Amino acid sequence: MSNKRQLDRAGLDELLAEAGVGPAASSEELTEGTFNTVYRIGRPDGDLILKLSPDPDAPGLTYEQDLIHTEAEFYRAALGKAPVPEVVHEGEDYLLMTALPGTTLQSAGAGAGVRGELGGIVASLHEVTGTGFGYPQKGLVQRWSEAFLSMVDDVLGDAERYAVRLPRPAEQIWQAALDRKDLLDDVRTPRLIHFDLWDGNVLVEDGRITGLVDGERAFWGDPVAEFVSLSLLSGLDDELLAGYGADVDREKLSLYRVYLYLIMLVEGTPRGYTGARHEGLVKLVESHLLTELGALEQGS
Repeated sequence: MSNKRQLDRAGLDELLAEAGVGPAASSEELTEGTFNTVYRIGRPDGDLILKLSPDPDAPGLTYEQDLIHTEAEFYRAALGKAPVPEVVHEGEDYLLMTALPGTTLQSAGAGAGVRGELGGIVASLHEVTGTGFGYPQKGLVQRWSEAFLSMVDDVLGDAERYAVRLPRPAEQIWQAALDRKDLLDDVRTPRLIHFDLWDGNVLVEDGRITGLVDGERAFWGDPVAEFVSLSLLSGLDDELLAGYGADVDREKLSLYRVYLYLIMLVEGTPRGYTGARHEGLVKLVESHLLTELGALEQGS
């Protein structure tokens, strides 16, 4: 099952005309993503990327609303601080942006110095501050604890709504987050967080980073949360931290990892993921979730 929407050539040209852009010389659907439909639009004066949101009636997680607009906000806020696409046009359910050079770090692999360069770019990104905490599409609040606890509550509610079995009772997971309200309140400045900087969303070319893409999961929050996807299902590496120029709080990192692992466990059900590969990923994520919950219990 897929929630993606497709455009034929006529529909594509109609949308480009609405955006004030001439017809495409060529178009290619980029199929790596699992949420939006993405096309690369060939044009003589520079390629563009078109991202089309899923059917609004398709099932999804609570926070997965108006992510196109969140992504546009992320790019506008990050421009000049990190290599991100420029927004060409923001429609009601689509985003047109410039195409960046390079291939994903997942495909190319990390050469010498790339992880350190990435750490420096992330440090620059985190210099961008906002007016409140949380997901833009959910409405910003003045305390990070309020924003983050709402995020955890939402995904636990999604687990119940979609009847997703969790490796620990939802009440225990909720309590682990609630017990750290004071720790969360130590975060006083809302900073721009991409929150999906795994290797598939970092572009490289000739051994240098050329882009951070897929900013739709962005929020304003604690910089420590960024390191969850930067070390997805793995440990933090010294080169990344050296480039960033600071260490991260391990207790908060465990808590934010719990949140992302919950998302990874729950989102597969509304998206209709099945098969041995998905089952293997679920087992792996469950194992990491239990590890992080165990770390929080030991630190209590």
